[in-house]
Amino acid sequence: MAHVRIPTPLRGYTQNQSEVSAQGATVGEVLQDLERRYPGIGPRLLDDKGSVRRYVNIFHNEEDIRFLQELSTPVKEGDRITLIPAIAGG
Repeated sequence: MAHVRIPTPLRGYTQNQSEVSAQGATVGEVLQDLERRYPGIGPRLLDDKGSVRRYVNIFHNEEDIRFLQELSTPVKEGDRITLIPAIAGG
């Protein structure tokens, strides 16, 4: 299983847990499992086409998946996935 770090704005979906576990061979599969375990979190991360939303950054072991294989990035047991929504302000 991968360890998924949940940012504060999304913890309402994970019963206020800051880190949860999810299964999958790729980052995309991990996110699908995350949605199965915690309904409602998926649409906050992925758009209607299944792509990562523009304002969400996803890191696999401290590397931005946009510079790896995006949602096809392979995941091994114990890997860390970090979800970071962009914050706007002024």
